Amino acid sequence: DHSRVKLQNAGNDYINASLVVIEEAQRYYILTQGPLPNTCCHFWLMVWQQQTKAVVMLNRIVEKESVKCEQYWPTKEEEVMTFSETGFRVRLVSEDVKSYYTVHLLQLENINSGESRMIFHFHYTTWPDFGVPESPASFLNFLFKVRESGSLSPEHGPAVIHCSAGIGRSGTFSLVDTCLVLMEKKDPCSVDIKKVLLDMRKYRMGLIQTPDQLRFSYMAVIEGAKFIMGDSTIQKRWKELSKEDQAPSSEQSPPHPTKITTEKYNG
Repeated sequence: DHSRVKLQNAGNDYINASLVVIEEAQRYYILTQGPLPNTCCHFWLMVWQQQTKAVVMLNRIVEKESVKCEQYWPTKEEEVMTFSETGFRVRLVSEDVKSYYTVHLLQLENINSGESRMIFHFHYTTWPDFGVPESPASFLNFLFKVRESGSLSPEHGPAVIHCSAGIGRSGTFSLVDTCLVLMEKKDPCSVDIKKVLLDMRKYRMGLIQTPDQLRFSYMAVIEGAKFIMGDSTIQKRWKELSKEDQAPSSEQSPPHPTKITTEKYNG
């Protein structure tokens, strides 16, 4: 309960969300479950109250014919959504669709005060229905796009990270990002990935749900570290990947240098 995010000025202060604090890396994340039909209004209230600059979504709305979360942000078909219960209006300002992720720029307005803020919505759209991505390359490219926005820096409120349950994929994203930050700050060999994960689990139980997710996290950290340290092969691959993500394509897919097996549940 010590890390639970509490809603202010609401009839009920509960939302299924945890504040994960990694002081050494100066990283602050709110990991939460995907919004449900009756919690979308509370989700946006939390984003407002926590001074969040970005929402990172790692699941699709529907996976394997199962609804994973509610459509809580506006689309081109419905450019404005109003959440009267908590007094917020969300407007779609722009949409940038890439081959394996989409970036939305949203205007979040407090209806009562008239104040509004711009929020990034980073949606990774190609995580498999079960298991983990085949290669860490596209995932890392997505992570670095989020970083480039400045949304993860400590001058903003904590970024909100969610999948369906807010522990599997969300834990993977947060673990990889934190470890890479630490590797940039000190000797990469001194970063203990397992210890970082155990520290994060003090704030939200069950982060990283399967052996495959943990294995993928290690692979992503290793490849990300190679990029940071100037591995020309990795940098060339990422440069090619960056060109590929300029537009969606059904014929091309991100490069898959390494295959790993997948399990049935990925959170």
